[in-house]
Amino acid sequence: MKPILQLYRGYANEEELIVMGHVFKRTYDYDFQKKNLKNARSVVNQFRIKTIENFDVYLKFNKQEIHTKTLDDGYFNFCIPLEKETHFGWIEYEVSIKYGGKTIISKGSFIRPHKGNLGIISDIDDTFLISHTRNIFKKMYILLFKNVNDRKVFKDVVPHYQALSSAGRHNKEEENAFFYVSSSEWNLYRFIVQFTKIHHLPRAVILLKDIRRGVTDFFMSGRGNHDHKFEKIKHVLEFYPNLKYVLLGDDSQHDPVLYERICKIFPVTVIAVYIRQTGKSKKKEIKKVMKNLESLDVSVCYFKESSEAIAHSKSIGIIK
Repeated sequence: MKPILQLYRGYANEEELIVMGHVFKRTYDYDFQKKNLKNARSVVNQFRIKTIENFDVYLKFNKQEIHTKTLDDGYFNFCIPLEKETHFGWIEYEVSIKYGGKTIISKGSFIRPHKGNLGIISDIDDTFLISHTRNIFKKMYILLFKNVNDRKVFKDVVPHYQALSSAGRHNKEEENAFFYVSSSEWNLYRFIVQFTKIHHLPRAVILLKDIRRGVTDFFMSGRGNHDHKFEKIKHVLEFYPNLKYVLLGDDSQHDPVLYERICKIFPVTVIAVYIRQTGKSKKKEIKKVMKNLESLDVSVCYFKESSEAIAHSKSIGIIK
């Protein structure tokens, strides 16, 4: 059976390029048009994939071919030094694998942000994608029986994100560094990409949790330890140390506490934290975290409607 090569969006700074992907032995198409039970089967199938470990992968970039092998779960990650000046913006890269005497080529893209002063990191579920994470049964029902075209964003979240993406920019081709970091697994990558395209959300690097390879794993999707989110966010802030960051999350899981940890480690880097209220009332423990963040000179907004977040961003001068 011919292996399948899946690439993800990468990112670069002045000195290093990071691109990643998976090599699958078996995968299933996600049919974005399917309804009800057919959609459920399509979603569950994303967790029935088989990966190939220790498989040769080749990155072609700047007239060089760099060789690595996949990890135990079929994942590969090229971290390579950039020795000469690279263009800014979204740049194409090419990865290939060899099978049966033939070369399988796939093209992806990575961002090298134009010189700027803002980076945006956002959670996905219940931050911009309505997911009902607080109710596991409702969350599973929606994931299974609502196809990507039927899923919704919160009102006014798109204009807020678009304004953040272009904040401080005078050229439409230039965008701020934007990252979507989630506790969802790589299994749902194509769903997330398609959803963000449908709703005209900013094109972003998407950083997800290790892939799962079993149907039973589906029912644990997005749950468990959230430390991977902390590590991914910490890595981004270390990778682009000269940016000022806006963090967006919600109060359904651990975002506020994770963001508090980040702000303590990077006391001059994070300028604003936005937390969406997902229940009927604001949580006492979240208000306490937000107050503590304010004492670190971080501007905070604990909001129910995105219109409040937009007004706050304007009031502190992040967006116009």
